[in-house]
Amino acid sequence: MIKTAAIIGGGVIGGGWAARFLLNGINVNLYDPDPEAERKINEVLGNARRSLPALLDYSVPHEGTLTHVTTIEEAAADADWIQESVPERLEIKHKVFAEIQQHARKDALIGSSTSGFKPSELQEGASNPTQIFVAHPFNPVYLLPLIELVGNAGTCARAKDALTKIGMKPLIVRQEIDAHIADRFLEAVWREALWLVKDGVATTEEIDDAIRFGFGLRWAQMGLFETYRVAGGEAGMKHFMAQFGPALEWPWTKLMDVPEFTDELVDLIASQSDKQSGHLTIRELERKRDDNLVTILRGLKARNYGAGETLVEHEALTKPPLPTDITKPLRTLDRVIPIDWTDYNGHMNESRYGQVFSDAGDVVMAMIGADADYISSGLSYFTVENLIQFRNETHPGEKIVVFTQVLQAEGKKLRMYHDMHRANEDGTPGDLLCTCNQLLVHVSLETRRSCEPGGEMAEKMKALHEAQTKLPKPESMR
Repeated sequence: MIKTAAIIGGGVIGGGWAARFLLNGINVNLYDPDPEAERKINEVLGNARRSLPALLDYSVPHEGTLTHVTTIEEAAADADWIQESVPERLEIKHKVFAEIQQHARKDALIGSSTSGFKPSELQEGASNPTQIFVAHPFNPVYLLPLIELVGNAGTCARAKDALTKIGMKPLIVRQEIDAHIADRFLEAVWREALWLVKDGVATTEEIDDAIRFGFGLRWAQMGLFETYRVAGGEAGMKHFMAQFGPALEWPWTKLMDVPEFTDELVDLIASQSDKQSGHLTIRELERKRDDNLVTILRGLKARNYGAGETLVEHEALTKPPLPTDITKPLRTLDRVIPIDWTDYNGHMNESRYGQVFSDAGDVVMAMIGADADYISSGLSYFTVENLIQFRNETHPGEKIVVFTQVLQAEGKKLRMYHDMHRANEDGTPGDLLCTCNQLLVHVSLETRRSCEPGGEMAEKMKALHEAQTKLPKPESMR
């Protein structure tokens, strides 16, 4: 369990690591001698706070504490995890690792964000070589789950366990190799793209379009081999290999032939890139990227596929407990409103309010025993009536909290009244945004007709009914 992480180097990747840890409730000591480090980190955190919580259907843990320190010793001394994210120069990394190991605990995990160096190269001259390993993430670290782990088997196993708990997808690389796995693909595509621009075949925008409107969408959820298996049709991968294998001998690509990196080529690519997206600032591009990634990842989460499966598993590990005090209104939902819930007016679409209150109602159902196992047994509740009243606008990125009061829980009927509030910074309810008077009826999934619940559920409903109906009516209902 990581309680404190140290980030050595607070650039794009180091800042992303800091955000990933902090927004999962982990304290962070950050060391970066850059006088602009604090400003840069705050800007990265601003984007992360807007996007990462929107991936989940409940609130992330209370944010950890960020401490800017002036020495590596201060950063590493009490850290469980130490992440090196300094420039890709081996002599700098060796110097940093030597200082880290001088002050770090012997059981601390020391990861490197390097995209190219092998662990054996990083460990040269180290006092405890097996403590150092590759932990190569992808930008933005706070959203993209993949993390490549390379190094000592026991160390990587510990790292995998720790990273899984903060919503990442650790991939342990079987043997060390230059640039690990993913960057080898990226370098191949990058090299070919440089040739296409240099030879005048395509512009930077046309190449990006070829990826984002085509195979990039397939790769985002199926990867390479599963995509090609589908392309093989009913005959599968063997048919695909037989059909397209001979094309590998055709002189289509220049993957092993690197174009000369001249000033003219750099200027050509830079000018095309400026024309393509120079009207946007880097922060604006980052926000667009993050919003798009949140939408894609949430879509995959709904299908429990690809990177979405990692989100589902992370939610299962960190989902908050059910309310236990039934003598007061129930706090049934805490969450952030994601970008994909908004409409053309720039606020939350009315259909999503129904989802909020459905999710809140599911919490009450689970409290009385109507959970996933109960539903799989053939019994459930159906919503037969929702009376929703809108009080204020709800915007993307806002944190909301829902309080639920049970008005009736007897026989086949379960009636609830939900108040949805904008959450204050301390978690207390702020402005009232919306209310819902919701009626559910107990049904048999076999007959699709209403029926009486029985046994333990009936007892829980009785207790809930007696406790909740003694409460005064919600203020918004009077």
